[in-house]
Amino acid sequence: MHTAFFLLLGGALARFLLRHPGEARTPWIIALSVVLAALYVLGPALGPGRGTRPTPRRITWLALVVAVWVVLVVLAPSFAWCAVPLFYTGLRTLPARAALVLIGVLTVFVVAAQLRLAGNFDPNLLLAPPAVAALATAVFVHMERQAERQRALIDDLVRTRRELAATERREGTLAERQRLSMEIHDTLAQSLSSQQMLLQAADRLWDADPERARAHVRTAESVTERGLVEARRFVHDLAPADLAGGGLGEALRTLAARESEAGLAVRFHAEGTPAPLPDRVESALLRIAQGALANVREHADATAAAITLTHLGDQVVLDIADNGRGFTPEPPREGGVRGHGLPAIRARTRQLGGTLTIESAPGEGTVLSVAIPLEAS
Repeated sequence: MHTAFFLLLGGALARFLLRHPGEARTPWIIALSVVLAALYVLGPALGPGRGTRPTPRRITWLALVVAVWVVLVVLAPSFAWCAVPLFYTGLRTLPARAALVLIGVLTVFVVAAQLRLAGNFDPNLLLAPPAVAALATAVFVHMERQAERQRALIDDLVRTRRELAATERREGTLAERQRLSMEIHDTLAQSLSSQQMLLQAADRLWDADPERARAHVRTAESVTERGLVEARRFVHDLAPADLAGGGLGEALRTLAARESEAGLAVRFHAEGTPAPLPDRVESALLRIAQGALANVREHADATAAAITLTHLGDQVVLDIADNGRGFTPEPPREGGVRGHGLPAIRARTRQLGGTLTIESAPGEGTVLSVAIPLEAS
């Protein structure tokens, strides 16, 4: 619109100089054209237009621009069409009603100037300027509405992104709390539970069989030492301490040996060609094995258990079987489940996109199987 203003102003000045060379008013026309151009250029330096209350300086500036233009139109009617860019300037500077009044005044001057140039009455010259003014006003109002809708959409988008970010932070915090809860259950809580059972057994045998009681105490001491290593490692990087020694297979072998020391005969067996596994898969499978053996030790009343790790190329399968009392598996429920054992195992399996299968019956032992697809890990 600024470019259009200067093109119309330059075209009107050129037309006047070509048709009225050497007239006495020519210097005044040139001087007023330069003043009008200079005033128009000063407009943006006076602050924003629409969207804020117009300042006295800006209103004074607009009045000077309109006054100089009116004098030019009176002296040379060919400057009349410079009013079209001024329509937009008025709409951007003044409140709606005041802008419409200004547009009406400018349109009257344009009509008078065109009739003066024509020399006789022409209905087209009488109707064309109001039509152009109405069109310009309608285009401006439409653009303003579009801009307002766009601003509203941008505000909604920004607000939605902020809300989404806040929701993701909350969900991340809850997920991290759940993960830490499972980590503590599978490490410190299980270690303390083993120590309690061993010390209780030692207390019962202390008078009748001191040697066995001391053996239980030594085993409890070993479990305590291992729990301390887990706790330090947990604080350091929340990764299973057993995995620092040589991978998942070695960690499961160590777990089986350690659980056997606690009075349960546990053996480990690996099948297939071992392949490197993602860290989070190894960590989750080790925690699942620890949780499953904790359930066996505390609830199954079993004398033997087996851990089997099977590499099948596209997935890895972990089986924990025992010869305990067994139970009747129930469908997983969101609430009302005692403890963290099976819910934690289900949650870890679900996080890795795997499947959990439990086969058991009263008096027939239990087989827990976890299959993790390596593509999903």
